[in-house]
Amino acid sequence: MSNNQNPLCYNEMQVYAIHQETDDVYTIELIAQDFYPYEPGQYALVSIRNTPNIVRAYTLSSTPGMSRFVTLTVRRIKNGVGSNWITSEIKEGDQIWISDPMGKFTCTRIVSDRYLLVAGGCGVTPIMSMTRWLLKNKPGVDVVVFYSVHSPKDVIFKREWALLKEQFPQLKLFINASVDADDGFIDGRLNSQMLSELVPNIADYTVLTCGPESYMRDLRAMTEFLGIPSERFFLEQFHSSAENCMLDNSKQVTLSITNPVPQTFSVPVGKTLLAALEEHKAPIIAACREGICGSCKTLVVSGDYEVSSNGPLTEDEIKQGYVLACCCQMKGNISVDLMP
Repeated sequence: MSNNQNPLCYNEMQVYAIHQETDDVYTIELIAQDFYPYEPGQYALVSIRNTPNIVRAYTLSSTPGMSRFVTLTVRRIKNGVGSNWITSEIKEGDQIWISDPMGKFTCTRIVSDRYLLVAGGCGVTPIMSMTRWLLKNKPGVDVVVFYSVHSPKDVIFKREWALLKEQFPQLKLFINASVDADDGFIDGRLNSQMLSELVPNIADYTVLTCGPESYMRDLRAMTEFLGIPSERFFLEQFHSSAENCMLDNSKQVTLSITNPVPQTFSVPVGKTLLAALEEHKAPIIAACREGICGSCKTLVVSGDYEVSSNGPLTEDEIKQGYVLACCCQMKGNISVDLMP
């Protein structure tokens, strides 16, 4: 493969092996060419096809100090540019390029003596990374894992979950399946009764969760009802709600770029700032497109807009007018500076 051309992704990795976890989920084992320090639960940007313009964010599903390789676990999505390349095209021996690790969703920064880790679907990737780390490095703490899947065949890391239960008896693991639950699975969707019955003194736990937005929203309501305060509820979101909003093509607003090259475009009301900038080939980098990585941070000089997520932006950045372009919907005329 060609050398990387993306300035964000300068860590060279060699593909050692590719393992299929489920019908549409694969784990890619990578050998780092140089020391690659990261924390459990973090993610990295991947240069897709080793080109300068396409990057995507994926969880580092491995665990520092425990995993032999740096791993990415990726669900193949229909028409997904990044996931199809990773799961269908790259092969053992290929080189790929990734960014430095990113993200604050990690158990090393969230101190507790009782962890309730809750995963929905592919959101299990950071949860597995943190579960391994906690079991090895904090043997005295309580670790409870709830993992929700559609059916038993959709369990990611199935063999490793069984091995972890054998190696670390203190691990309390519950896997619930919405359909076709068999031995070893809890039948049905996650609910507050399930949580309260299986986790005594649940109000004393700290929650870390990752999964679909609606799943985590429902979980927050459950845990709040069961007495867990918001300051002990932490989440990693894989999908931005901005992408699901309807466009009004009958109403147009003006998008003005003040820097580096002044330009003005007409775009439909409700379109994300990122989609509008990319459509008109403005110079912007976007990785996860889900409000997580912050690579599309953009300064809005003036205008009328709504944001669905501020992701990693600081309070100072928000006050200055910075937004995540992927999570910013235009409601009126907007002026942005792409090189502040």
